[in-house]
Amino acid sequence: MRARILMIEDNEQNRYLATFLLEDYGFEVKHAADGPAGLELAGSELFDLILLDIQLPLMDGHAVARALRANPALSRVPIVAVTSYAMAGDRELAMAAGCNGYLEKPIDPDTFVADVARYLSREV
Repeated sequence: MRARILMIEDNEQNRYLATFLLEDYGFEVKHAADGPAGLELAGSELFDLILLDIQLPLMDGHAVARALRANPALSRVPIVAVTSYAMAGDRELAMAAGCNGYLEKPIDPDTFVADVARYLSREV
């Protein structure tokens, strides 16, 4: 069974690279370009994992993570922040908002799939 991943990311190049890497491994990836669209998709389809940019238009990733966690149907879905916010305290802010993990951009194409897969309890 293919894992389904929702990627909430506004940058087209970031979406393209991450999707290419994940689909090459066999994951199914759906996209949302902003927080409200991501919340709508997450509430209407079943996903095994959500990859969440923090710097998003309309609604920042912290607010998106809190909204996702407020939905009981999504309480068990891992949320991984994938962000260029890499200053002291940024990881803690993402985790406090409800993220289960934190990956820094730019992503490393050699390790990205393994980094993501560990949140799915699935080895690469």
